[in-house]
Amino acid sequence: MTTILTVLGIACLLYGLSVMLIWSGTGFFAVWFAIGIVLLSSAWALHAGWWNAMPVIAKRSIGVIAAIVVAVCAITQGLALSCFNAQGDDDLDYIIVLGAQVRETGPTIVLQNRLDTAYDYLTSHPRTRCIVSGGQGFNEPRPEAQVMAEYLQNRGIEATRITVEDQSTNTIGNICNCKQFVDPLRERVGIVTNNFHVFRGTAIARKQGYEHIFGIAAPSAPWYLPNNLLRETFGIAKDFLQGNL
Repeated sequence: MTTILTVLGIACLLYGLSVMLIWSGTGFFAVWFAIGIVLLSSAWALHAGWWNAMPVIAKRSIGVIAAIVVAVCAITQGLALSCFNAQGDDDLDYIIVLGAQVRETGPTIVLQNRLDTAYDYLTSHPRTRCIVSGGQGFNEPRPEAQVMAEYLQNRGIEATRITVEDQSTNTIGNICNCKQFVDPLRERVGIVTNNFHVFRGTAIARKQGYEHIFGIAAPSAPWYLPNNLLRETFGIAKDFLQGNL
């Protein structure tokens, strides 16, 4: 067990380092460092005999906490994976493309995957209109939605089909602010986002009163999928506790 915990701890530290080096725009990589330190500390505690010396009540408390963490992770990951291959529906009235980080060079690969998926849908469904949604973060050169609209236009989507919502700073803001452009009770709306994020996006939309909502899953980079899924666990849990789902 000591060896297993040591190997897992080192793996988490190295994985967190790889996520940090891509400059993803968030500090979530620190969670992997924290997990790695906990695992390595646990390995040392076992090796030094500290675990055996602990009172029974302390061992049981740690076991209960660990079981709760595992259960929450399993449930939230199951929910996220349930919409992993969502394909939307034919001839939606609108698709909403949720924003993600942009840089001086343009959309990050995460956002580019969303936009390419939106482009494919729009070219296949010429009646559907598009809303690009995302404001400007502290580490972004321009509002996400403006960059998104330009990307789609450069690929051939007419500007008249694109509505820009450039004030939102998170998923809830995306969904709420886009309600001014659609009739959430009557119109059929697709949420375009990366596969790991579809469940939360569509669940928030239903909570906000969208009666006919469909998820459209964009791909994500396989190497960084564990990071994205773990981050989504925190997002789903937070939104559930805040009553957003």
